[in-house]
Amino acid sequence: MPWRGHFKATLTLGLPIIGAHLAQLAVGMTDTVMVGWYGVTQLAAVTLATSVFFIFFIVGSGFAMAVMPMVATASGEGDERQVRRITRMGLWISLVYCALLMPVLWNYQALMLLMGQKSEIAALGQDYMRIAQWGMIPMMLVMVLKSMLSALERPNWVLWGTIIGALANALFDWVLIFGHWGAPELGVRGAAIASVGTSSIVFLVLAAYTTMQRDLSRFTIFSRLWRPDWPAFAEVFRLGWPIGLTMLAEVGLFSTSALMMGWLGTRELATHGIVIQIATFSFMIYLGLANVATIRVGRALGRRDGIGLWRAAMMVTILQLGLSALFSLVFLLAPEPLIRLFLDSDKPASAEIVAYGRGLLVLAALFQVFDGLQVVYLWILRGLKDTRVPMIGAVIAYWAVGVAASYGLAFRLGFGGYGVWAGLVIGLSLASAFMVLRFVAIYRRAMARG
Repeated sequence: MPWRGHFKATLTLGLPIIGAHLAQLAVGMTDTVMVGWYGVTQLAAVTLATSVFFIFFIVGSGFAMAVMPMVATASGEGDERQVRRITRMGLWISLVYCALLMPVLWNYQALMLLMGQKSEIAALGQDYMRIAQWGMIPMMLVMVLKSMLSALERPNWVLWGTIIGALANALFDWVLIFGHWGAPELGVRGAAIASVGTSSIVFLVLAAYTTMQRDLSRFTIFSRLWRPDWPAFAEVFRLGWPIGLTMLAEVGLFSTSALMMGWLGTRELATHGIVIQIATFSFMIYLGLANVATIRVGRALGRRDGIGLWRAAMMVTILQLGLSALFSLVFLLAPEPLIRLFLDSDKPASAEIVAYGRGLLVLAALFQVFDGLQVVYLWILRGLKDTRVPMIGAVIAYWAVGVAASYGLAFRLGFGGYGVWAGLVIGLSLASAFMVLRFVAIYRRAMARG
């Protein structure tokens, strides 16, 4: 396929996937905006709670994400039975993981107090978490179905299902957080109920599409779902746990930064939550491109097409680098309007958050290229079914270097929240260099072997 064909194929598959990621981000941003309007203390509590929730979610979603490269390769080989086996066991592992996780999330307040968080923030966070944890089940199942549909190059309903969920979440938040339309004013509990309802709606939409769409119904994903397939279970688990731990290392870097900001103060934690949401917007676009890279690399691997594999990876890289430069400029040139989207300007604390957030957005601009490169090449390596060595590299880059640098710069050298974010820049830059070099080494070895 010529380069023009790779460009067209990347956009055709990528735009719906990116759109779905942005719609999913809209759910989190809506929660942040509306809780921010409700109160700064509530925003700090929900920021911390969702950071912790996301850590556990991302570990479990490693199994769901393992479905994507495995289904892509099986589809490239024309093996429909393997598609069904992998998807079903992805659903199985996700349910088992959720059952094991529930007792931990139920005791969120005790966990936060052990980590040195303020009692008020921990108590409000537990109010949120004891409801929100029930959304983990549909969220995990949604991730499996999204991985399967994307790998089969059917991302359009992934997009529409997520858009429906985002609209429902905005409505639920508005009604339940503030008590509109005769509903009780539930504050953070309302945000949690909205999240559970949203993820349940998205799951029902995607499950109905998978079952009723003619070309997909032949896979009979939900038929005899109770029957185990232990070889496929083991295959998904073997590929999925390093993905989960790799994502834990990355997300843990950001969630640990939230904990550090909480140690610094409520203003710092609330501002961190806003700037993270802004930076996550660009990351979701990079993640969408990374998903495309996994699918196209996985399919090329199934066809044994080395040249097509290289061009698929390079096309995604070119697009990611261009977008990274664009987002860096936006963060540098328009920090205040971006931050004010999340605040009620009439509240006294808003001016301090805007002032503090400007500096954090400068640092967010610095890591755009590195953040995009590391996630794209992590997913390219997953398309090649290489997960264990990238996991080790990620742990070293994010934790041994990134977290250590954040703590040292913030608390030992006295740079505070800016030091925390400088550590993020250092960890992500090291991770991106490692992942790119790992891909080049694997590709050269594979081509040398023919």
